[in-house]
Amino acid sequence: MFFTYPRKKMLCSSQLFQPINGLKDIVETQPFKAWFLDQYGVLHDGKQPYPGAISTLEKLATTGAKMVVISNSSRRASFTMEKLRNLGFDPSLFTGAITSGELTYQYLQRRDDPWFAALGRRCVHMTWKDRGAISLDGLDLEVVENVEEADFVLVHGTEAMGLPSGTVSPMPLEELEKILEKTAARGIPMIVANPDYVTVEARVFHIMPGTLGAKYQELGGEVKWMGKPGKIIYESAVEIAGIDASESIAVGDSLHHDVKGANASGIQSIFITGGIHIEELGLSSFAETASIESVKSLASKYNANPTYVLPAFRW
Repeated sequence: MFFTYPRKKMLCSSQLFQPINGLKDIVETQPFKAWFLDQYGVLHDGKQPYPGAISTLEKLATTGAKMVVISNSSRRASFTMEKLRNLGFDPSLFTGAITSGELTYQYLQRRDDPWFAALGRRCVHMTWKDRGAISLDGLDLEVVENVEEADFVLVHGTEAMGLPSGTVSPMPLEELEKILEKTAARGIPMIVANPDYVTVEARVFHIMPGTLGAKYQELGGEVKWMGKPGKIIYESAVEIAGIDASESIAVGDSLHHDVKGANASGIQSIFITGGIHIEELGLSSFAETASIESVKSLASKYNANPTYVLPAFRW
């Protein structure tokens, strides 16, 4: 299946970015109080850290800035921190982490937001198989197989249907989309616990829940996006860091999610070109420098305006 991001309005050609050689260029001129760091495509590729990422993080920590992981992962923040530990990163260097999955869990558990308070308790659950199913323990939800019984659709993954027993039934993306046609026809809402369309893992691209969210909107369904580029996750990161948004900078490899989200939240950003856009930029190797024109063209395509551009997360 081939997927492309939805096209957005073109940027004005006068909106430019500043290419930099490393984070040191910024630290020496603009000492941000907080750094919001994406994980996949920036710190690691899902299997191993990018060359120099661990040492860069350690050097950044010596500046005294607070570092917060901000990720569209459908898993909870604790899982993300444990993954970083297993990959060789020191969790103590981070002030905290916020993920789309964590936000989804918190909002479903608290039900203090009017939109979530109005939801029922029965859901169709789309989750992972090979990547590991997402637990709904503690949320007082009832997973149903019959779409006619569901109050909403909860999307954590794109590989399987969750079953009432807590197990999963593997299902191809096309079959999941057929189920969405039925739920959309009923007019029930969808919660997307990972707004990414694709992610890169060990140089392999994987279809992510955002793809199903986009499909649901095409079908006329209502979608609640629980992560980047929505302000909701950036506001949470700012709260964790305890600073003003203007005192922070976000680092990410997705123009549509990381950079657009930072733009909307009044946060400066660094676009890492060696992540999910590597093929669109015509790059073939890690840390290869993209041409200014190719970055400008791609930024215009996605209506995203990075403050800085860097090939990889490096000092």
